Amino acid sequence: MWESHQVLALSQANDDELTQSHIELRPGFTRAFQFTLLYSAHSLCFWIVIQLLQADDEALMKTIHLANVACGFHAGDFETINTTVALAKKYGVRVGAHPSLPDRQGFGRREMLIKPEELKACFVYQIGAITGFLKMQNLELNHVKPHGSIYGQTARSLPLAQAVVAATKTFSTDQYPVAFIGLPGTMHQVACKEAGIKFIPEWFADLDYDSEGRLLITKNHDPVSLDTVRERVRTSTIIGIHREITTNKGTFLPLSEEGLEEVTICCHSDTPGAVKIAELVKCIVDQHNEKK
Repeated sequence: MWESHQVLALSQANDDELTQSHIELRPGFTRAFQFTLLYSAHSLCFWIVIQLLQADDEALMKTIHLANVACGFHAGDFETINTTVALAKKYGVRVGAHPSLPDRQGFGRREMLIKPEELKACFVYQIGAITGFLKMQNLELNHVKPHGSIYGQTARSLPLAQAVVAATKTFSTDQYPVAFIGLPGTMHQVACKEAGIKFIPEWFADLDYDSEGRLLITKNHDPVSLDTVRERVRTSTIIGIHREITTNKGTFLPLSEEGLEEVTICCHSDTPGAVKIAELVKCIVDQHNEKK
């Protein structure tokens, strides 16, 4: 089993453009970039979160393809969501919903007991808010990605995963299908397969995994050396070949074979040195793409 608390977004790979960049927008909090890495039959997406509280959102939007927007329960409000969606339209950026548990004080990073039917309603409420702003701009919802502790809870619990995937499916149509982004080999993937929802898996560069494949997450992220990040990112570039992760004990765990044609790699904004980590990951991705 796997678990996580961080968000990420992914666009479909473009065979003609090896490097694509994306941004996650949790209005008023953080910004993130994602870079797509392609090789053979697989595409790996590197997602780098950067703390840019005073960043020029419009300048960022000029360089990205997809935005993951908080829905108000852990971050964001009607004004910032409206502004973000309008900017996304201006620059042709696809938008995804980033719902969470109702926990602004804890930034959605505290687990809580919640029934599946309650969770589904919670997600429909938040996704509906984003969808409303999208409709104002004549845009369609691209994907859903749970935030924070509910991300880990749904990865472990099939009933909870089924609830959030069902909420996602509520907004998905044949003409405009909505994808779900989550952890491979977990209930995320199982629930998506059951519901017929496209599943997009992800990978992490700045967190360790325990011997059971669970992410080791603390309230405050510990520093990670650039050498460690470099090794993790380079390892991920061959994940389609080896399909395994290295645990904190130095052992290896196999990844699920199914659904890994698109893989994303996530780094967190609250990891010390996040900007330098992001720059390093982008450099490695660019070097890899140049070899293709």
